[in-house]
Amino acid sequence: MSTNHPDPEATGAQTPHLDFAGTTPYEDYVQADVLTHLQHLRSDDPGEMVFLVTTQVMELWFTVIVHEWETAAHALREDRIPVARDALKRSLRELEALNASWTPLAALTPGQFNSYRGALGEGSGFQSAMYRRMEFLLGDKSASMLVPHRGAPRVHAELEKALGEPSLYDEALALLARRGHAVPQSVLRRDLTQKYDPSPEVEAVWTEIYADPERYDELVRLGELLTDVGELVWRWRNDHLVATRRAMGSKTGTGGSAGVAWLEKRATKNVFPELWTARSHV
Repeated sequence: MSTNHPDPEATGAQTPHLDFAGTTPYEDYVQADVLTHLQHLRSDDPGEMVFLVTTQVMELWFTVIVHEWETAAHALREDRIPVARDALKRSLRELEALNASWTPLAALTPGQFNSYRGALGEGSGFQSAMYRRMEFLLGDKSASMLVPHRGAPRVHAELEKALGEPSLYDEALALLARRGHAVPQSVLRRDLTQKYDPSPEVEAVWTEIYADPERYDELVRLGELLTDVGELVWRWRNDHLVATRRAMGSKTGTGGSAGVAWLEKRATKNVFPELWTARSHV
């Protein structure tokens, strides 16, 4: 879809239809008027606008990525690997765009951030329900993360449902088991509401697959796409850490979080862990 809007008279093109009984078809589809009037600033600082809009853009990317990963998970459950791969490939481009969202915020000085930080009150990114759904799909489950959303029944119900569903990685491992690989029952029948813990047996399965790429070409390609996802998630976490360090140093984060200390801990962890550790044994 073109983002250019040339003057039809200047280009000699046929004049487009301009007279509509109600709102334009573009507005009906995109809801641009809604989107561009969702910014309710709480300070007089001109920098708050870019912070608020960038955060809202991140939420939209979270929504798209959750859609892609749920599509991929459902496709893996039904052994439709090409559909899953296509969704994962789209999510890679979307993750790159999401990560680029840090650019407008990455060079904030403490003074600039402090000028509107008070407007956030107890608000913090870890309270994002859609980001939490992303984390759940990555296998990083935690029932305590539902607590902040008890006052929003629809959001709470959606998160509770996501908590109990297989993650993207759970579906990949179930696929490997159906293909005859020795994924242990303790992994396949684990409590899905709990965070995924690495398994030596799963590491051995990925080692076997990667050691024979001709025989397991389809599964290697799936593993590489999941690894690409894991790498971009790691980059997201590190970019978040760097932006926060620049803006506020080691101060306590908004909403009572540990701020940089919490982000540092997160940045050391990889999703889909055996896909990374198995490489040492191939």
